[in-house]
Amino acid sequence: MGRSRYKIYESAHSHFVTCTILHWLPLFTRQESVQIIVDCLKFLQEKDNLKLYAYVILENHLHMVLSGDDLQKTMQSFKQYIAKQLLELLKKENATTILDQLAFYKKAHHQEKSYQVWEEG
Repeated sequence: MGRSRYKIYESAHSHFVTCTILHWLPLFTRQESVQIIVDCLKFLQEKDNLKLYAYVILENHLHMVLSGDDLQKTMQSFKQYIAKQLLELLKKENATTILDQLAFYKKAHHQEKSYQVWEEG
């Protein structure tokens, strides 16, 4: 598994979280990509006891205020699922320019993957 930078010390409290697309690429400009995020958040609320107090989705990052039983695990699952779904969408739409950028800006230690979607941290 990847290197998580989420350090949750008080899981009972809410946390402000920012997730940023690699190299600030604008992946959230279409309804389909935003819907992937919304659907995942709904799923995590139902199945993973995620409490979502507020969120905003911008073209290349998102902010959330949330809490849950195991936020580190939940955020890891969230980012993995979103990355997989976004890559599938980009491949389906033949968005080769963005896919090439996600491959080019990928960090060197991500050798097992062809693409990196999220900035680390």
